[in-house]
Amino acid sequence: MDAAAGGLRWRAARDRVFRRLDAEREKGRKGRRGQDFVTVYEGRARFTGPRTLRMERFAGGPVDVRAAQVVVAAGGRPLVPPAVADSGLPYETSDTVMRIDEPPRRLAILGGGYIAAELAEVFAAAGSAVTIVEKEQRLLGPQDETVAQRFTELVRPRYDLRLGREVTRVGGSPGALRLTLDDGSTAEADTLLVAVGRIANSDRLDLEAAGVATHDDGRVIVDRHQRTSAEGVFALGDISSPVPLKHVANREAEVVAHNLRHPDDLISCDHEQVPAAVFTQPQIASVGLTERQCRDRGLDYAAGTACYADTAYGWAMEDTTGFCKVLAEPGSGRLLGAHLMGPQAATLIQPLVVALALGIDAATLARRPYWIHPALTEVVDNALRDLDR
Repeated sequence: MDAAAGGLRWRAARDRVFRRLDAEREKGRKGRRGQDFVTVYEGRARFTGPRTLRMERFAGGPVDVRAAQVVVAAGGRPLVPPAVADSGLPYETSDTVMRIDEPPRRLAILGGGYIAAELAEVFAAAGSAVTIVEKEQRLLGPQDETVAQRFTELVRPRYDLRLGREVTRVGGSPGALRLTLDDGSTAEADTLLVAVGRIANSDRLDLEAAGVATHDDGRVIVDRHQRTSAEGVFALGDISSPVPLKHVANREAEVVAHNLRHPDDLISCDHEQVPAAVFTQPQIASVGLTERQCRDRGLDYAAGTACYADTAYGWAMEDTTGFCKVLAEPGSGRLLGAHLMGPQAATLIQPLVVALALGIDAATLARRPYWIHPALTEVVDNALRDLDR
């Protein structure tokens, strides 16, 4: 991929990515069809009774299938607000926008979460002028408050931020859209990207017929073994998970695969300490509780912080904004959460992920292992040691 003035070679980059992804998808499809013990039905399915499905949209007509065990992994889809859906005008989502032929000259993004932030990064790099409309006062609101505040200020010069605002109307014409916001202001765009969240596809499966219960937000209710309320029916991934991330779906798939084969030796999924990353510039990574969550739960906590610039590697990089924050229980040093913003944050957080998972306290993690000098991991060590100051 070659960078050029004003952006990158979009089609070359896009095609490189999707050649790989589409080939992997086709390989998986052929692999399933090639198995003697697998029957593939491509179409839409819905429940007609307990562990009974009707497969529709086939040339030969509907097909009914009944099984002793059923796994529901139908995923989710982008949520589209009525102001956009009812406009009749075109829009993109995270499912579609990366396949467009050219980056738009002006891109409006509705939403301020991690999907919006990552795609804003992509299209800004491709030369698009980006406007972000977000109802909260900061981007990345679910992140730790320091991360959200600092990230918002860092990207403010790069994007046209319309914070604390909502879109009430989408007008104009294809390629020349006009967004009217709730304060009467407007934003012009060639393309609108909707990234306000995702919803489970449970409403398309007639789950009631199978006795499968759902949460108020549509997610399928599962126990820690990924079992639904219906006997013999499991669920995994975005249709049920409280943490809709690929590595979480992968773990849930491992749990379901085991439990299908070993009903007398069930294993479980833990969603309490799930790490996550936002692949922007700068990178962001987190695990465990934020400061706000600690306060809301009435927890006594201490915060240790360290700047990238105060490590040899960070100084050499001339990084002036990166930092690590570690939250721990005073006295015991039990880790409660960790948050990083800066280069390689998604990698640097892993020692803290391991420590939370294994119950390693802050002092032990700081003093027991060696921390390589002058590696960037010293920012984690410094944050841990700051808890004692």
